[in-house]
Amino acid sequence: MKAERLLAELNRLRQDVPKDPSDLEWLTLHHVFCFVSYKMTEFQKYVAEEDAKGAFKQAEDERD
Repeated sequence: MKAERLLAELNRLRQDVPKDPSDLEWLTLHHVFCFVSYKMTEFQKYVAEEDAKGAFKQAEDERD
């Protein structure tokens, strides 16, 4: 699994929600996306560690 793939999906979810700073769902998705984007090196490391544990196996199997 690539961190970029997860970040792209998070961005898609964020864009699916109408932009409304008073809406907790939009606010959460937006700020999590921003934070993860800024911390991409750490996120890539986390994804690699989780991938080694098999955390994404089912998602990868369904993709193939």
